[in-house]
Amino acid sequence: MGTSKKAKSALISVFHKDGLAPIIQKLNDLKITIYSTGGTEKFIKELGVSVIPVEDLTSYPSILGGRVKTLHPKVFGGILSRRENDNDILQLVQYEIPEIDIVIVDLYPFEKTVSIGASEEDIIEKIDIGGISLIRAAAKNFNDVICVSSLNQYDEFLEILSSSNGETTIDQRKKFAAKAFAVSSHYDTKIFNYLNQDELAFRQSFDEVSILRYGENPHQRGYFFGNLNELFDILHGKELSYNNLLDVDAAINLMNEFKNDEPTFAILKHNNACGIAQRATLKQAYLDALAADPTSAFGGVLISNKVIDAETAKEIHQLFCEVVIAPGYNKEALALLKGKKNRIILVQKDIELPDTQYRTALNGVLFQDKNNKTDALDVVEFVTLEKPTNSELEDLLFASKICKHTKSNTIVLAKNKQLFASGTGQTSRVDALEQAIAKANHFNFDLKGAVMASDAFFPFPDCVEIANKAGINAVIQPGGSIKDQLSIDYCNEHKISMIFTGTRHFKH
Repeated sequence: MGTSKKAKSALISVFHKDGLAPIIQKLNDLKITIYSTGGTEKFIKELGVSVIPVEDLTSYPSILGGRVKTLHPKVFGGILSRRENDNDILQLVQYEIPEIDIVIVDLYPFEKTVSIGASEEDIIEKIDIGGISLIRAAAKNFNDVICVSSLNQYDEFLEILSSSNGETTIDQRKKFAAKAFAVSSHYDTKIFNYLNQDELAFRQSFDEVSILRYGENPHQRGYFFGNLNELFDILHGKELSYNNLLDVDAAINLMNEFKNDEPTFAILKHNNACGIAQRATLKQAYLDALAADPTSAFGGVLISNKVIDAETAKEIHQLFCEVVIAPGYNKEALALLKGKKNRIILVQKDIELPDTQYRTALNGVLFQDKNNKTDALDVVEFVTLEKPTNSELEDLLFASKICKHTKSNTIVLAKNKQLFASGTGQTSRVDALEQAIAKANHFNFDLKGAVMASDAFFPFPDCVEIANKAGINAVIQPGGSIKDQLSIDYCNEHKISMIFTGTRHFKH
């Protein structure tokens, strides 16, 4: 195995030319022979640097509209030859193949072409063949060749060239090879996921990674794989933590239920809403959301579906909170909120979120469609003699949206489009209801005329009986229990309205 290697030649064929010029100049200064193709060759010539066209090496022109340019033994032989293998060296001499010590290649922008909604013909043409082959060949032969497979490596590679007079170490070449295979596997994953329709297979890849302060707890390492800049403008505050990101995810998904509604404000803690309200003004929506549980709101994540104004910001500023999320902030509001140096302020961009979810479990991965079904008036079934009033219907659907985004088993109590309380993450639905009632009473909410939402059916009538005694007279639940009639009968006897949605909303 080799150690340090002095480069004598380089093959350069890139789609993006940004940042390439200094490398070209340095290679020229080091008298390293450069081979190139097409647009890259032209770019090098315009810099006044000598370059050998790959066509001169292979004696073949670029053919099939550019689909075949570098796929030739004189190219791949020079990359894959083992410098310490006598037979390989003899064959290079026999077939007049030059050794290629540096390969600088990037790939056609397949992922970007898909993202902009291009035609299938354009997308297919952005599946790189020569480039991916060059990357894999150079990375495989890292003992002798260094492969620069991403423009993100240009600065590092230039520093290596400059500091070592064109020499690379085995550790450097191996590091660049690992990155090359990361580029290759990511690229292939995106192509597979675009083309795949029938095969049940889990393939995911993310190029961007953020190193977090720690994971769920300080003794755990934590990372975020993904591009937060696609979703947010981060205006202020410390770096988002692992737990912040979980809460932000929960907040975004909850507020998407109210995206186009009247001013709505929510406060979340440990992925659950501890307060949410919808009002004529954002300030009042915030105040009523805070009233649901001002204790839990401390250190929470706040989210609005409207631009935050100065009046609302003045109220928010009095609360210690980790994160504030909104579609925007007016100038005075932003200045106020920036008054706490660690408060994270995010502007949410209007982009589509993935419609699938996955997480590790045991020695594998659980994968599912995202719960994109929202309970609506046109799908509910009126199952009791008593029918809810129009205002009760609005509250029932409001409570149901919150229930969908609260950890099971859960019960949500609401009135006048304000969360009164929820029972979250309980092993018994009765416990969830009793927790919610106790919490509502603790914060002095009058439950008379409030509504109740459940994420799953009632196997017995005990929950509707407890709710009725607390003053609740309208219920929304999925239905589907073999003993549904017992709950319906109780409601009919006590003039309670109940509607079925037909959809369970477990959240584990």
